[in-house]
Amino acid sequence: MTLAATQHSATDTDRPLRPALLRGWQRRCPACGEGHLMTGYLKVLPACPSCGEELHHQRADDGPAFLTILIVGKLVMAVYLTVFLAFQPEPWVMIALCWTLALSLALYLLPRLKGAFVAMQWAHRMHGFGGERHTE
Repeated sequence: MTLAATQHSATDTDRPLRPALLRGWQRRCPACGEGHLMTGYLKVLPACPSCGEELHHQRADDGPAFLTILIVGKLVMAVYLTVFLAFQPEPWVMIALCWTLALSLALYLLPRLKGAFVAMQWAHRMHGFGGERHTE
């Protein structure tokens, strides 16, 4: 088997990425958009309760946490610099503001980014999501 024989076009095998990412961001099944993707805060269900799509293949690992830290860090530092240069508040005000903002953003973004990571893996048929059951 040659290298050319093993390569394939992304359009032949990938599922639509944008709808899958939006469903994942909403913490819904990337296949049907109906069922919940997660139980609790971050635990991915083994299968979609609505369509039965197996979700246990996902391997989000540290990707969502890394991306959350990256986004939150950039946003909080931008707010920190803006507020400090504009108002020069006391240190305890800056600490309270930035810690509250960082914690709130991290808690909001983490499950949504994890859903998007799972949806991206589903759309690209990565890590065992290669079944032909839900091709759109």
